[in-house]
Amino acid sequence: MNPTVSIAVILTVLQAAHCQMIKDLSACLLGQSLRVDCRYENKTSNPLTYEFSITKDNRKHVIHSTISVSENIYRSRANVTMQKNLVCLYLQSFTTSDEGVYMCELKATNDYTGNQIKNITVIKDKLEKCAGFSLLIQNTSWLLLLLLSLPLLQAVDFVSL
Repeated sequence: MNPTVSIAVILTVLQAAHCQMIKDLSACLLGQSLRVDCRYENKTSNPLTYEFSITKDNRKHVIHSTISVSENIYRSRANVTMQKNLVCLYLQSFTTSDEGVYMCELKATNDYTGNQIKNITVIKDKLEKCAGFSLLIQNTSWLLLLLLSLPLLQAVDFVSL
């Protein structure tokens, strides 16, 4: 094989191999529920699999997953929503017995570099309440549009006076 072609193939594989990266993992209280937001950057259109788990007493417990089987004690209380670049875990009836180290694990189909994993320690008394505004900021394009249109809105108000 031509060395130039070999290098091009290797660079293409390396570029495509790292398909997603977890950018941020955060947790907050939404009423009596825990919300864990796993924000990521996805560089492919390949389907994404996920797993949310908790480690407590040196044991991993799967809460909700498309990778493995969730444990019975969490099945009825947990659900996950997926949006562009965001996977959210909601754990209903969150109590101090649910405290521990929460893990978000993501993997894109055909990503051979392995799973992306990020952890966050969750203690009920130290959690902040989820801000309603933060749900809107998840996709900031609307915010940018609003900021750019403010001068136009002010001009309309000025003209009508």
